[in-house]
Amino acid sequence: MSSYVTRRSQLETYFDRTAVEAWSRLTSDAPVSKIRATVRAGRDAMRATLLDWLPADMTGLRLLDAGCGTGALAVEAARRGATVTAIDVSPTLIGLARERLPEIAGAGSIDFRVGDMLDAGLGRFDHVVAMDSLIHYQPADIVRALAELGARTDGSVVFTVAPRTALLTLMHAAGKLFPKADRAPAIVPITEGGLRRRIARAPALERFAVGRTRRINSGFYLSNAIELTNGRSSPAGERR
Repeated sequence: MSSYVTRRSQLETYFDRTAVEAWSRLTSDAPVSKIRATVRAGRDAMRATLLDWLPADMTGLRLLDAGCGTGALAVEAARRGATVTAIDVSPTLIGLARERLPEIAGAGSIDFRVGDMLDAGLGRFDHVVAMDSLIHYQPADIVRALAELGARTDGSVVFTVAPRTALLTLMHAAGKLFPKADRAPAIVPITEGGLRRRIARAPALERFAVGRTRRINSGFYLSNAIELTNGRSSPAGERR
């Protein structure tokens, strides 16, 4: 997965150097531009969608927040009682997550880590969430990542991809007009149908079926949520 490793390194550099201040403001309550406000609203709606696809009571369940950013989703899952491992390639984002971590009442907890979300050493989980952490990768790398995550997941893997639409293609092209130093690593738009076919052909994902999907479109935020459900879920993984 050399292309995966290369892109992961680019993301680490971007979030730790180029976008630190902008990302800190976007993921807080600080005032932002109208454009970034639409992105914030879209991310909030997507986070709510993915959380809605997880059990309301997660007491005793393990969750991997793969590409956790500043930890907003991890906090909500922990409040439901989950034992959360929240990992991101960016030390800066993990530092912000730790600074912002509120007190968690009840049985839930969060272990924030810097590293690769595909690290097998993280162990097994009942559920995995990858919100906007796969959108920069090519389809083949996305399926390989899902296969590695699925191999250690007893319940569901819920994730997002960038849908291939005329609007997103136009926005992507417009983004190239900005100075190179200010650009994020390119988002890779893909079709849901194409991704479904790749998933169906992947032997490592034969236990999984595509479940719910939902597209969130909020101004400059456009992302497609997809649920993979494990047909051989353990009793804990089946709790809805």
